[in-house]
Amino acid sequence: MAVRPMPMDEKTLLGRITVDPKLFGGRPIVQGQAITVEKVLATMVEGASLEEVLEIYPELTRDDVLACLEYARRLIAVMRLKGTDLLSGQRQVSK
Repeated sequence: MAVRPMPMDEKTLLGRITVDPKLFGGRPIVQGQAITVEKVLATMVEGASLEEVLEIYPELTRDDVLACLEYARRLIAVMRLKGTDLLSGQRQVSK
């Protein structure tokens, strides 16, 4: 059985993601790559496993893909804290 390397901590993973208004219209990208977080996530939504994503984008590492997932998780958490509905983009009203 192969031993999995310990995952990076959240802060280190997020350091692999770059957001620059001058690059890709400000969309988050994997640092040093011309691949957006959205593209990686879309590939996984289409059914690709982490290993398949690495085959499709050989320039990415396992940690790059995990960083994309962590970025998405953090974005959802921030939207929830702000009371924003993820699907509509509208602020939720508390009852």
